[in-house]
Amino acid sequence: MRFDIATILPDAFTSYLNESIIKRAIDNKLIEVYIHDIRSFSENKHHKVDDIPFGGGAGMVMTPQPLYDCLTHIKTLNPGPVVYMTPQGRKFTQSKAEKLSLKSGLILLCGRYEGIDNRIRETLIDSELSIGDYVLTGGELAAMVILDSVARLIPNVLGKEESHLEDSFSKKLDRKKEYPHYTRPAEFKGKKVPEVLLSGNHKAIADWRKNHLK
Repeated sequence: MRFDIATILPDAFTSYLNESIIKRAIDNKLIEVYIHDIRSFSENKHHKVDDIPFGGGAGMVMTPQPLYDCLTHIKTLNPGPVVYMTPQGRKFTQSKAEKLSLKSGLILLCGRYEGIDNRIRETLIDSELSIGDYVLTGGELAAMVILDSVARLIPNVLGKEESHLEDSFSKKLDRKKEYPHYTRPAEFKGKKVPEVLLSGNHKAIADWRKNHLK
């Protein structure tokens, strides 16, 4: 699956993309991730991408020209939908992540300031998503959240294809939360791991976990 991210802060993604599971998925060619600097598409000699809003008001608005040129360029490379991260968007859920993971590609637009010129929303944005009922300084963190949650659903990204089916909020668990997890040692500071988890009885373990979903 191919991910293209449009942002004015491309360096914000450098560390994230070079760590852990996402890095391994990229190295193993299970996913492709490309970062596009919106400023590089600006026709302004200072590479400016924002201006004051018509009608007045606080803050600045991202101008249409750099966004249009950036997104139309990306769309020649990636057939996936353009998703704009904004507090006004639909709430991002595990169900939405599962649907997006079935796409061949995904284009994520990171807004800044007070948002983007509405003409871009009307012509190039396919959907708008929010990762929660709060406001961030930009869409970069939201893009990382969506990239991470969608990428881990791609076959073999986690190393064991079926492992994500037991995630919290997975449809397979009827959206219940996680059961308690334990690892070695079997006793730590006087607290012991439940005996059933040490029994090797897979049915009993499965029943225990089902009964302890929180």
